[in-house]
Amino acid sequence: MKNEFALLPKRIALQVPTFSELTGEFWAAFAAMLVALPSSIAYGVAVYGVLGPSYLAQGALAGVIGAVVLGLIAPLLGGSPRLVSAPCAPAAAVMATLAATLLAGNGNTPGLAPDHVLLLLLIITFLAGALQIIYGIIGGGRLIKYIPYPVISGYITGVGILIILDQIPSLFGFPKSWSAIAGLTTPAGWQWPNVIVGALTIVGVLLAPRISSFIPPTILGLMTGMVTYFALNKWGSPYFSMDHARLVVGPIGDGVSSIASVAGIRWLALGKLKLGEIALVIAPAITLSVLLSVDTLKTCVIVDALTRTRHNSDDELFGQGAANVASALFGGLPGSGTMGATLVNVHSGAKTKLSGVLVGVFVLLAFLLIGGVISGIPLAALAGILAVVSFRMIDRSSLYLLKKKSTVVDFLVIAVVTIVAVRFNLIVAAAVGLTLSMLLFMREQIRGSVIRKKLYGNQISSKQQRLPAEKEVLSRSPSLITVCQLQGSLFFGTTDQLFQELAADLKCSRYVILDMSRVQSVDFTAAHMLDEIGAMLQEHNGHLIFTNLPLILPSGQDLENYFSQLELVAPTRSAKVFNTLDEALEWAEYHTLEEANISISREQGALDLEEIDLLHGIDEDALELLRGCAEQRKYQAGETIFQMGDLGDELFLVRAGIVRIMLRLEGGRHYNLTAFGRGDFFGDMAFLDNDPRSADAIAVVPTEVFAISRARFDEVVRHHPVAGVQVFALLSKALAVRLRYANNELQAAQES
Repeated sequence: MKNEFALLPKRIALQVPTFSELTGEFWAAFAAMLVALPSSIAYGVAVYGVLGPSYLAQGALAGVIGAVVLGLIAPLLGGSPRLVSAPCAPAAAVMATLAATLLAGNGNTPGLAPDHVLLLLLIITFLAGALQIIYGIIGGGRLIKYIPYPVISGYITGVGILIILDQIPSLFGFPKSWSAIAGLTTPAGWQWPNVIVGALTIVGVLLAPRISSFIPPTILGLMTGMVTYFALNKWGSPYFSMDHARLVVGPIGDGVSSIASVAGIRWLALGKLKLGEIALVIAPAITLSVLLSVDTLKTCVIVDALTRTRHNSDDELFGQGAANVASALFGGLPGSGTMGATLVNVHSGAKTKLSGVLVGVFVLLAFLLIGGVISGIPLAALAGILAVVSFRMIDRSSLYLLKKKSTVVDFLVIAVVTIVAVRFNLIVAAAVGLTLSMLLFMREQIRGSVIRKKLYGNQISSKQQRLPAEKEVLSRSPSLITVCQLQGSLFFGTTDQLFQELAADLKCSRYVILDMSRVQSVDFTAAHMLDEIGAMLQEHNGHLIFTNLPLILPSGQDLENYFSQLELVAPTRSAKVFNTLDEALEWAEYHTLEEANISISREQGALDLEEIDLLHGIDEDALELLRGCAEQRKYQAGETIFQMGDLGDELFLVRAGIVRIMLRLEGGRHYNLTAFGRGDFFGDMAFLDNDPRSADAIAVVPTEVFAISRARFDEVVRHHPVAGVQVFALLSKALAVRLRYANNELQAAQES
């Protein structure tokens, strides 16, 4: 049975497990700590080692502080149970690169003192955490997920390569002042004891899964490296000594007092900060905040897949940001939800946020109880652990993208970001990655057509039923009406594509109808192009017609108001707006038929029986018989002719006006099925099968009809069967024509 601490704010509410569940949380957290602690120490040493050997112990302490603070705070405020937060490789790579840059300076800016560099790193950690808090508050968790995978892959691969390059001096024992290439090509400068310790550490990490499923690989590798170190030291190698600062981490302090001391020293140095130096930390802080957020959310997604749960991205970013701010306040490293420790936590049986908190508790206890052991960890062993972890970060599977032409561009993106990260730095790589993200978005938008469907006047029609003569006119010049359903984003990258796809139609179409129901956004460039299209149509008395304009686009844009502001649909322009596609089609068909001198005016007089299109070709005798059973009726606009479910057997011939057939839906709603005008007929289903009406018939305008009852018709036909045969033959032919047109429209809609 689980409870909630009701008095705690919602963000820090903890599920309290039962005793048996609590035992599982403890063991899972302990196992995760065994992974998180050595990695955190290694990352701290990697960052602070850039400043010189005397800062190695401070780096190890910063890694421990980061693991403690992140472990305690991130789970409490985060939105993903089981997640373990600690210093991570991406943060270490960014911080180490920046530390080296600040220490060395450039042509315009002199290098800074190591202690001043540490102060700036602290401020960067603080700002990055604050930005993550803002991301969580404004819902940035959803936006960060839209960074393309090739960009993330290239960035993470670059991070892995940079960390490996940084660890090569420690693995081979040559001075850090040498470049990696110079060191690797100068075996005379290698310190073979370092090579032995580092190599056996790597072997221990790689073979750990085969040796034991209970001991984390990093712990087994670290133990292997330390045993090798002490064995070589015992055998009397003069190169090895516990007080030799170049080989081991060194003293990291005296418990909690050392943590307080570090925090005090760092923040007392704020007085030395210059206003101009703030500019140096803005871009790195933004880069670090995004990178840590992506790393965390990527781990959360994997946890969700393993546990069939769903994390809250915004809450998690808020929690991670608060934890990084706190880590900065105590002088620790920044971090994220780490993959290795989290997977160990999940597979060890963790269920709640408590396991993440316990990881922080166990790291603190380990620091207090075995701080001396941490001080004696060989640097080569830590370098070996980081080398394996970093190598696994490199996305080697991306090479498979070269096998297919369609994915070569994605591989090139990964390669470019990786090369920029290694050749220059991660800050530049972040800028390149952001640029490539935009280019990839444009590529996807441009590669797919913004026209989802294109149909012509003979392939789609309004719901206004047309007589055969009218349909013949509309089908004879199909290109006069062009209907395009647009999709996606209409912006500067897709504008030319839209124009090219419409270019041929603009030369022969009089009515271009654009269905905007699937459009996501419209920028000024696209609106300007639409205005030009409207002007081109207006030159030959054509019209650009917009329909189904969304009330509010996903971007929050009011499209109709936007078009009005740009005067795209001003009274002086030929462009028009209709609420529905059917209204737009009906208007275009009406004007097309008018221009073809097909009279369809609603104000014309009522037709006589022989003028009804259905009865064209019937002989005089049969026509006279129909007159005897045809009843003349009149309906006012809005009056119901019949309703769904009514019993009736009458066939209606429209003498004047328009009748709309409506399908009744739940909740008092209706769906417009079709409409019949002057000279057409409706009600044929009940006339043929004598079943109840299946829809409502409403007079749109004042309407006159002939109503022919099936009962009276059968009585007449009984004495004059030839007349009945003629009527049914004409009715069958008319219905077949309707069905054939409907089939053609369905086929065109499916094939477009």
